[in-house]
Amino acid sequence: MYPESEQATRLVILGTGNAMATRCYNTCFALCPPGGDILLVDAGGGNGIFRQMEAAALPYERVRHLYLTHGHTDHALGMIWVLRKITALMCAGRYEGDLHVHCHSDAAALLRTVCTLMLPGKYTALFDQRVRFHIVADGEQADLLGMAITFFDIHSTKLRQFGFAARLPSGLRLACLGDEPFNPLCGRYVEGCGLLMSEAFCLYADRERFRPYEKHHSTALDAGRIAASLGAESLLLYHTEDETLATRRARYVAEAASVFPGRILVPDDLDAYLL
Repeated sequence: MYPESEQATRLVILGTGNAMATRCYNTCFALCPPGGDILLVDAGGGNGIFRQMEAAALPYERVRHLYLTHGHTDHALGMIWVLRKITALMCAGRYEGDLHVHCHSDAAALLRTVCTLMLPGKYTALFDQRVRFHIVADGEQADLLGMAITFFDIHSTKLRQFGFAARLPSGLRLACLGDEPFNPLCGRYVEGCGLLMSEAFCLYADRERFRPYEKHHSTALDAGRIAASLGAESLLLYHTEDETLATRRARYVAEAASVFPGRILVPDDLDAYLL
């Protein structure tokens, strides 16, 4: 996507589907900045995350940070499996250092509760010892693996959810809007970004078929309009329906391009970009 350099961060799209997708994995991704360590953002809805991580050649031993945007099943349940995997590696002496989990307080409580109920005690005994939970607030900033991150509340209409903006080592600004329609209250965090990552449940042309608005989601056309209004340079669309995968890229690009002049990316699972 951008010229390769020693400062490039690899963005690996592990999944591109919505909550009920079966033909592709649920939306989640990894940011891999220079140095080899990994920030995993969400993890889909099950142990299919293991298949995606293996296919992408992402070693758990290098996953240093987890970021959970919210507690919906298609984002959070895969995190339980990742926590199980990494704590098992810790117990086996195969993971060095600490794992850092970043999320808002509701999501942290969910992870702790489900892990306590479902994981072996020897794994959860590592919580607050080697698994460090960091509760994030709206507008809070942190440096993660050399990326300057700003967390923000997306003002969800369904369940408390956070997105984030990141200044990558290359200087590129990336923004993740979460998986609901953009709220103008978040504009100050994402205006003028180099890459805007937005959900697009379906095409506007297919709105009667998939009914995105009653599910509190948006379309490729909506995402294109938002990207244009924010002055984004590029737009990435994901968290889509999975019934049109054969034509998804061409059709979603065409619809968004009717209102957005910048570059438009519609990845398949396991696509990767240098940023």
